[in-house]
Amino acid sequence: MSLLPAEFADLEAYAEWCLPTEAERYAKRTNGKMRDIQAFYDAITPRAEEAISYCDKFPLDDLPEDVLNLMHLLYSMITVSFSAECWKQPRVPDAGASTLDCVIEPIP
Repeated sequence: MSLLPAEFADLEAYAEWCLPTEAERYAKRTNGKMRDIQAFYDAITPRAEEAISYCDKFPLDDLPEDVLNLMHLLYSMITVSFSAECWKQPRVPDAGASTLDCVIEPIP
């Protein structure tokens, strides 16, 4: 069973990044291996504009499940972007044991 729209079947291998909360996305990044983070980022980044345009075709308050998963995949791309582009590591450099606690989640 596919979690993403058929137009994005090539990203299905990264469906584990379709995480609904910021806390889950942050934990996956900080506990992940850089090679996996980089592979995910490299796969989704070239498709990001197309994915955003696809999501924009649907009302935010009534997204089909596969489109919501695609949006969560985009949110995960944002979460890993600094790791992939700047830090080259899953955690924020020189931040010690700091954490990020989101008080309000974006909806959807």
